[in-house]
Amino acid sequence: MRIELEERPQRPIIIEGFPGFGFVSTIATEFLIRHLGAKPIGRITSEKITPIAAIHKSSLIYPLEIFYDKKTNIILVQAVTPVDGLEWEIADTLVRLAKELKAKEFIGLEGVASTAQIREPQIFYYASHEEKKKAIQNLKIKPLDEGIIIGVTGALLMKMKETPLSCFFVETHSDLPDNRGAAKLIEVLDKYLGLSVDPKPLLTKAKEFEEKLKDLFTKLAEVKTEKEKKQLSYMG
Repeated sequence: MRIELEERPQRPIIIEGFPGFGFVSTIATEFLIRHLGAKPIGRITSEKITPIAAIHKSSLIYPLEIFYDKKTNIILVQAVTPVDGLEWEIADTLVRLAKELKAKEFIGLEGVASTAQIREPQIFYYASHEEKKKAIQNLKIKPLDEGIIIGVTGALLMKMKETPLSCFFVETHSDLPDNRGAAKLIEVLDKYLGLSVDPKPLLTKAKEFEEKLKDLFTKLAEVKTEKEKKQLSYMG
């Protein structure tokens, strides 16, 4: 798995967003990319990733793309394709990215399943370093005492050792894109990192990204199904 970078900013904060419960992390990173005006500076590539190229507004969207905002020195890693089976390898690659750029913090965003109906999603956190833990506690956020974290974020929790790792988890009860949960994540990141996000249009914007992602993942699922049908017909 290769890291291809056109720029190599030093000491950034890296934020990751991979498809998971409610797609909250993907929606949140998409919003932040737009809000910050972050520019694509590279991607993570591998022949193991399903070779599906998406076109949006005449621009190519890579499956695992890396964006950078110089003003805040923030890197965002966004995935717009499922990465089932590659979680450990991607986590290793992100650990390597953090080391190469001497990242001062790595932030994971994730949804956690809730069986109860949620009026206002709650946010929980995990921090590997005491200094970051104290800073997050000042936001009056509860630590995640019990929970099962899967996917890339779960692998990162076990792999990321040297770089401070802080994770924010938001409740979601939907397998469909959850714009409310994503909006809650953005609100917390705004307070934690001082991003000057205007909260008024936040939910509306998140809803727009939800619709975009829902359409994109539906198309990806259709393509995958067609591919599997063709493979079966070849074998038969």
